[in-house]
Amino acid sequence: MGWMKRAGLVLASATVLAGCSSIDVHRGYINDSVLIASVQPGLDNRESVRGTLGQPSLTSQFGDPVWYYVSSRTAQAPFSQPRIDTHSVLAVHFDEAGNVVSTDVTGIDQIARIDPESDTTPTLGRERGFLEDLFGNIGRVGAPGAPGAGGGGRPPGQ
Repeated sequence: MGWMKRAGLVLASATVLAGCSSIDVHRGYINDSVLIASVQPGLDNRESVRGTLGQPSLTSQFGDPVWYYVSSRTAQAPFSQPRIDTHSVLAVHFDEAGNVVSTDVTGIDQIARIDPESDTTPTLGRERGFLEDLFGNIGRVGAPGAPGAGGGGRPPGQ
């Protein structure tokens, strides 16, 4: 086999193998353990935290003021759905004066798994079939004495 065929085979193999590599994507805040450790309760305030860690990903809307720094890294192999490799949330709690009270780091164990592509919608109460939905109101609408019954026109007695 000539050197041109070998070079072509090596190039084709490299191209095919490159297509089999996974795609790693980082979203959100990039965790830096040194910067996170430098935020000290009782010493830092909102301005110093913003200067050290940057703008938070989310802030609390109710209750005590909390800033959240959300970070996640996903990987996706060819022809598959992405999966979460790492996920962390840094929560910085403040008092009413704006001073840091505490910091908490939570991981992937706190994530609720949901299925947004489910074919069913859960309902509360009694489940009815198609025919019951279709024929269930026959005889109820417009029955004498039932609410909503009547023939229109003038009210009775006028």
